[in-house]
Amino acid sequence: MKKILIANRGEIAIRVMTTAKKMGIKTVAVYSTADRNAPHVRFADEAVLIGEAPSNQSYLLGSKIIEVAKNLGVDAIHPGYGFLSENADFAEEVEQNGLIFIGPKSKAIKVMGSKLAAKDAVKAYDIPMVPGIDEAITDVNKAKAIATEIGFPILIKASAGGGGKGMRVVEKEQDLESQMQRAISEATSAFGDGSVFIEKYVASPRHIEIQVMADSHGNAIHLFERECSVQRRHQKVVEEAPSAVLTPELRSKMGEAAIKVAKACDYLGAGTVEFLLDENNNFYFLEMNTRLQVEHPVTELISGVDLVELQIKVARGEKLPIQQEDLKINGHALELRVYAEDPLNDFLPSVGHLDVYKIPSGEGIRVDNGFEQGMDIPIYYDPMLAKLITYGKTREEAIQLMIKAISEYHVEGVQTTLPFGKFVCEHEAFTSGNFDTHFVKKYYSAEKIQAATEEEAKIAALIAMKQYIKDQEILRLPV
Repeated sequence: MKKILIANRGEIAIRVMTTAKKMGIKTVAVYSTADRNAPHVRFADEAVLIGEAPSNQSYLLGSKIIEVAKNLGVDAIHPGYGFLSENADFAEEVEQNGLIFIGPKSKAIKVMGSKLAAKDAVKAYDIPMVPGIDEAITDVNKAKAIATEIGFPILIKASAGGGGKGMRVVEKEQDLESQMQRAISEATSAFGDGSVFIEKYVASPRHIEIQVMADSHGNAIHLFERECSVQRRHQKVVEEAPSAVLTPELRSKMGEAAIKVAKACDYLGAGTVEFLLDENNNFYFLEMNTRLQVEHPVTELISGVDLVELQIKVARGEKLPIQQEDLKINGHALELRVYAEDPLNDFLPSVGHLDVYKIPSGEGIRVDNGFEQGMDIPIYYDPMLAKLITYGKTREEAIQLMIKAISEYHVEGVQTTLPFGKFVCEHEAFTSGNFDTHFVKKYYSAEKIQAATEEEAKIAALIAMKQYIKDQEILRLPV
């Protein structure tokens, strides 16, 4: 494998290229007109314009990306995450064109891309699942009968869903019909598939995911868990590894279950098996993400393993160079997704110009970044600017370092999730480890950040005033 095309943009494109370069592999970037001057374009050995700004005219043009790869003598395509990364047809087309897809085979993507098919695939492996029905349903009366049987509250979920779309919590029977119609309608417009299913709503869950890696020689390992319970709109914002609540026994059980899920679909490469963990430490299989996750850096830091390097080696047909017993957890890592969003206005995207953009650095601080000062934030893509990751010997150390790093991260021109990250890291529920996926709903409000910001400004003004008076007194002293 001498040359890789990265079918993505921003920080993940740079992240993959960094490892490829370290391995002596040449890199090809693709870009849209909106990303003409983006850092990932300059970072690559070669770069090709593939279309206009909207992703359906550029980053989602699978056939065009494959054509570019073949013209430039590329051996493999890395899809990153988002865009085409979980598109089974694209993975298949890459293989049919004699190129290596750095990811699982299309069959595994297809099976795990449907929550219902995924549940069906893992049935035989004795993996705990949330009580519910594992078939698509549109009949409201049938839905009512199932809901009564498993008990309210229930969760209606889109089979093809992701990112919280096509998902509805129903507390009581009279709301079932309207919520079901909304879920079906939302799923149809978002995924072109209105299939929904019903399961018991786990009231206070934690979102725990396990990183797995499998090769083509029958070997599969897990690289421990990530805690992803701090979310807004069912999407993660703060992640950490390891979780504050998993015992070694529970970790081992969940790790073994994740490996079984991988084996159930003949998995290859890096994947993530997601679980819900209830207040009694019962865990339930949720879904599998058949790609590298946004939050993979926290796993890399606590395990000492470069996941992209492993992806590439496994895609080349090599055996995994590590076994389960070789892996140990060292220290603690925390990640904040730095989105161009306004936490004071319901996390709405904040589009604009990066007038000031200075990232923190230092021991234990890692920034996977895709932007630089003077750039515009395109409205066409996910609003993530970067990932701020901190690493310490203990969880407390990683949290304190995160607070320090946030204070040294300077962004002007757009609003970001940095103040929200600080709020989380300073909140007693988070620092104590006693939180769940309802953290934002329970504890967060824009007013709280506003009040804290005003208080900090007041203190800063007082310190400045004191310093000014002191300086004046020094100036007045007789020489």
